Amino acid sequence: MFNEFALEHAWLIPLLPALAFVVIGMVTRSCGRLSAAIAVSMSALSFLLAAGTALAVVEGNITVEAPFIQKVSWFHIGIVQIDMGVLVDPLTAMMLMVVTTVSLLVQIYSCGYMKGAPGYGRFFAFLSLFAGSMLGLVVAVNFLQLYFFWELVGLCSYLLIGFYYHKVSAREAAKKAFMTTRVGDFGLLLGILLLQLTFGTLDFQELQQVVPAYVVQCGTGFLTVIALLLFVGPIGKSGQFPLHVWLPDAMEGPTPVSALIHAATMVVAGVYLVGRAMFLFAEVPVVMNFIAWTGGFTAIFAASIAITQRQIKRILAYSTVSQLGYMMLALGAGSLTSSFFHLMTHAFFKAMLFLSAGAVMHAMAEEADIFKMGGLRKKMPVTFAAMTIGVLAIAGIPPFAGFFSKDEILAAAAAVSTPLYVLAVVTAFMTAFYMARLLFVTFMGEPASREAYDHAHEVGWFMRLPLLVLAVLSVFSGMWGHIFGFGEWVRFGAAAHEGIDWAIAGSSTVLAVLAMGLAWKIYVAKSWDADELAARCGILYRLSFHKFYIDEIYAALIKVLVDGIARVLCWLDVYIVDGIVNGLGGVVRLASGWLSPAENGQAQSYAGVSLCGVIILLAYGVYFAAKIMAMLGGAF
Repeated sequence: MFNEFALEHAWLIPLLPALAFVVIGMVTRSCGRLSAAIAVSMSALSFLLAAGTALAVVEGNITVEAPFIQKVSWFHIGIVQIDMGVLVDPLTAMMLMVVTTVSLLVQIYSCGYMKGAPGYGRFFAFLSLFAGSMLGLVVAVNFLQLYFFWELVGLCSYLLIGFYYHKVSAREAAKKAFMTTRVGDFGLLLGILLLQLTFGTLDFQELQQVVPAYVVQCGTGFLTVIALLLFVGPIGKSGQFPLHVWLPDAMEGPTPVSALIHAATMVVAGVYLVGRAMFLFAEVPVVMNFIAWTGGFTAIFAASIAITQRQIKRILAYSTVSQLGYMMLALGAGSLTSSFFHLMTHAFFKAMLFLSAGAVMHAMAEEADIFKMGGLRKKMPVTFAAMTIGVLAIAGIPPFAGFFSKDEILAAAAAVSTPLYVLAVVTAFMTAFYMARLLFVTFMGEPASREAYDHAHEVGWFMRLPLLVLAVLSVFSGMWGHIFGFGEWVRFGAAAHEGIDWAIAGSSTVLAVLAMGLAWKIYVAKSWDADELAARCGILYRLSFHKFYIDEIYAALIKVLVDGIARVLCWLDVYIVDGIVNGLGGVVRLASGWLSPAENGQAQSYAGVSLCGVIILLAYGVYFAAKIMAMLGGAF
């Protein structure tokens, strides 16, 4: 009964966190503990409804082809009618479970992490709105509803990244995230408008019916333009190259925000959009190829930067960019199943990695440089265990979750393109290396700072409990998905429940172990000096450490192009446009200066002027008459 109730009332899943935002923002914001209790309670109810909805999907035989839909009219303009509602299928159910689970655990963690911080109630209000916005995006029945919540997610990221608004770096990072993603959002909006103009509808189910017929009749030329514009949105939101630059800077927000953004909300919105609109992208092979190569390049590009970074959250941020590239690569390869399988497992172990990083920074007085840590495994055994599980999961070591999902992506890449497969394998090796580096430098060896080490301590239960839950999910979620046939439910097209390709899985696992062994030799055993290796790499190390100077290139382009064009337009405005306007005004002013003495208010002056005018007119008339008479005389 509860499952049926949850399915019928799935609209409450995004509404409950949104109501928490309203109540906290308008009533309880000044009372931090009550605000936290309201936020956590509403998230817990939302989680229970999501769990019931997911069970109803399984028991009710709701499939991708036969979703559960509830709609009401949103607005009606002329012949255009836009609905708002709820679309529930296996893809929606999986996303609802991921978002509500991670959101709930992050909010519980925040009760301990943000304790005593200014703006405690405001923080939970923003977290609730963030979760509600993402859940609203997931259940959307059409592109316009999705875009509405898409923009709300962007607003929440701005508010939370810039939560410490008294810090210049946080304010700048919030603006950078907001403006960078606006580029992608503008492309997405253009694509949505073209969809409406071309097909007369934005409804996912209706588009799924009319797009194939349109391709048969009109080809894929204009549809390619639409698909590329739609994909610009995910490039910005999911941090794909070249709009990835906002994501690492988003670390300026509190660590729970980083976990929420990187695991279950903003960055996976782009992946979800591509998956939800797979029926459209699949009709355009050129765009699918572009998605795959964009994802593949982003994956290896971000991994090559993460190798040299020193700040613990920044390493994890570039890891997220790389893993999102993996998901996009899988979507471009046509494997929605492997992409969303990895999205699910990645949400669990990446949230745990960020929350573990937050626990370390909390214990180290907000120190973020891993080379100023060391030896923390003795002081923080629970955090060390959680971080170890997360590292093994993201490295793809069996039987942890990442092993099953990552190798499905490798198999999908191998099926469509050998170069893409090689790219993905090299990225997997690099991922295992830099994540092992993070683990070993932070927790192994001797403390780099005795004072910071003495201050370190294990976190309280509010922060420890979410780590334990996520650790369990990071161990078993991949195995569960493989055993119970994740691909039979979350899919595009035919069910895809294939066994493990042991050649691919075995080789990638060996490479991951070798990468972790290499990190051990360098950073624990000290067989090679890390600084000497960096010096030998020379320009390659500098390029990686400075993030390939992408931010500097953007700054230069803004200075040269944007500022340069602005100066040219300013000159045109001041000297040409204003010059013409001011010149005409000057002529009028000069003429008025000449004529104004005649306007003196004396009747005799006006009579004299009139008499002069009459004489001039008479003289002109006499002259004109004489001219005519002369012409007539000549003619005769």
